[in-house]
Amino acid sequence: MDTSRYRKIIYWLLPLLGIGFCLWYVKNATCDVVYSDYIRLVNSYLPDVYDPGRFFVPDVLTRIPINYLCRIINVELFGFSVTLERVLGVISLGLAGWVFGIYCKNKRIGIGWFALLMAVMFSLNKWEMLTNGSGWSHFFAFACFYYHELVLDRVWAGEEKRRDRLKLLVLPWLIILGTAGPYCAVYAATLLLSYGFCMVMDRRKRKDCQGRKGQGSWDMRYLAYMACALLPLLLYMLSNSMAVEEHAGATGRSLGTILAENPTFPIRFLLKSFAGVLVGGEELERFMLNGLLSNRMCYALGLFVVCGYLMALWINFRFRLYERTIMPLMLLAGGGMNHVIIFISRYIFEKESYALSSRYALQFQVGILGIILTFALAWQMKERTNRGYRWGMALFCLAILMGNGYTTYREIQKAPSREESFERKARLALEVPGMSREELKDRGEELETEFEYRKGLDKIQNAFRILEENKLNVFRE
Repeated sequence: MDTSRYRKIIYWLLPLLGIGFCLWYVKNATCDVVYSDYIRLVNSYLPDVYDPGRFFVPDVLTRIPINYLCRIINVELFGFSVTLERVLGVISLGLAGWVFGIYCKNKRIGIGWFALLMAVMFSLNKWEMLTNGSGWSHFFAFACFYYHELVLDRVWAGEEKRRDRLKLLVLPWLIILGTAGPYCAVYAATLLLSYGFCMVMDRRKRKDCQGRKGQGSWDMRYLAYMACALLPLLLYMLSNSMAVEEHAGATGRSLGTILAENPTFPIRFLLKSFAGVLVGGEELERFMLNGLLSNRMCYALGLFVVCGYLMALWINFRFRLYERTIMPLMLLAGGGMNHVIIFISRYIFEKESYALSSRYALQFQVGILGIILTFALAWQMKERTNRGYRWGMALFCLAILMGNGYTTYREIQKAPSREESFERKARLALEVPGMSREELKDRGEELETEFEYRKGLDKIQNAFRILEENKLNVFRE
């Protein structure tokens, strides 16, 4: 078989295997029952999923419009199945894998490096997102982000395909206003920085090319691309300003007050968030609880990951990788900003442990993918990267592989207990609609804990009554 054809098959096959693995995990770690954010969704949108009044609300863009279409299909064809949305999330993760497959094929990145990328992408450190089906659109959004970055990379490298420049104008509108939700801030910021960088570097290249048409001029098309990223972001921000948010557990203190009392809190929070990319946050918390790992050692792990970021940035600029591909830099910028924005949105709880939540792994892994791509490209430059660089790159990649591998191994072990937890929820859900007010109050703590919803027992009961009356989810015939 032709080598290039063999490599092309691998680039398609590995994401497919990743999809199969995550679907196997979802099957063995969950069952189909409404809980957590689904309680709010049922109360807000069911049973009449066609009601325009539920869609055309002032903060419609914060509700992620693509979910409305999915909800209609889910209710009509699948009886409001949580499992369906979990499957959509896994498939969306696979789409992201295929985007990286296209990139690696175009840049002739080795199969070993691509396998490492897929090991990180399909790691179970994001188990909480995989098991909570309501987050499926977030997986899809990140696949869209990566695709947009791939298109921009092709244009920057002079390898553009037909309509690539049109895609740069259209994609931000579709992604930000259709599926990105709160993740659009980092996505748009990454685009704006990237377009600005490309505009400046392109002008420098023009100045250095004697006799080139437009020598020393600015490529004004980048301003149009920037406008198409900024305008939908502003529309989203306008919509978000009309949203009513509830933060159970927030202390209500300002960041200034927190810093005055605890100036090192941001650094400790961020270092733990970086550490959680190396080894799953739940595992790190278990190590610390059992005395196997101290807080300082956890900070050291985070610092190790930060060093990986710094080394990747150095390599990108030291060896001018950005001259032929900008995607690794975009991933590094996006990953770093994700850590910052999680701190900005979660400092209100004043808990370092929030940095270790599995729900943020999808955002944090963006930077790790950028680091691995940078190292893969640098590894090809044998004549320019000395032994020191190679040892550093190999050590970091080995640590990431071992950390993510251990997290995945532990999560596979936990799958049966997670499934038992969901089965317990399903049994309890059948009882909720018929509970009297006294029973509801007596079992309040149990209901809030099992269904992971602490915004009103009446809302929990009302959600399951809606499902029972319409024979949806656990009440399907």
